[in-house]
Amino acid sequence: MPELPEVETVRRGLEPVMVGTRILRVEARRPDLRAPLPRDFAERVEGETVLAMGRRAKYLTAELASGDVLLMHLGMSGSFRVSRDGEETRSTPGTRAAAAAHDHVVFHLSSGAAVTFNDPRRFGLMLIVPPGGLDRHPLLRGIGPEPLGSAFDSNVLAAACARRKTSLKAALLDQRVVAGLGNIYVCEALHRARLSPRRVAASIATRSGAPNARAVALVDAIKAVLRDAIKAGGSSLRDHRRTDGELGAFQHHFRVYDRAGEACVTRGCGGTVKRIVQNGRSTFYCPRCQK
Repeated sequence: MPELPEVETVRRGLEPVMVGTRILRVEARRPDLRAPLPRDFAERVEGETVLAMGRRAKYLTAELASGDVLLMHLGMSGSFRVSRDGEETRSTPGTRAAAAAHDHVVFHLSSGAAVTFNDPRRFGLMLIVPPGGLDRHPLLRGIGPEPLGSAFDSNVLAAACARRKTSLKAALLDQRVVAGLGNIYVCEALHRARLSPRRVAASIATRSGAPNARAVALVDAIKAVLRDAIKAGGSSLRDHRRTDGELGAFQHHFRVYDRAGEACVTRGCGGTVKRIVQNGRSTFYCPRCQK
């Protein structure tokens, strides 16, 4: 499933195409994705101008002039592509053509561009949230701070992990602790911070809930790996593509994820990346330098 860097990459691709343009027509080619589309989906979106493209955790948001917000999730295999005047940008050599059977929603814009949502597995989501209801929506209510925002620091992370007996890996995957992180970037951040995924979450905080040096290092590592991944256009392991059809490139810079049996890249470590299973998910780490 796409994580924060992949969703942010898509947001940045859609922003210059959609913001400030009017949605002339919506093709809803099927009545449902993961959940049914609102019955009046096309009627509420058609004719509206997109004021802003945002992201909350792993969700995309499009703010409409009516005050409604289009809330979207890529699911496991969803992607957006942009075409202009009938010419699809996903036409560079080596890229696969999108299967038309999986083009479920198409937004035709006043600029002449079309934005198509393609989702072979149909785990994506499109909902309309009424004015002022975004923060209270059940899908977003209770989600933790954005890791790249100023509100996320070592104090916040330590307080969220204090007295937690679960593993540090599990705590970071909890969207109530921090928003948008998934398996890939938790593994990568823990390696950069040299912290074991097996470590008890509470060990990054003092008894009073204040941050220790581990919390400081981990917050720095989380922010750094996310920024690097966004700069690289995210990670393309299966389905993720940018809106221009190109693949993300961060998978070529993984330090531990999907590198079981390979040498640890930490200078002077000499260890070997190991794969273990935690809560049904693969975890990749170096037992030698991550303590």
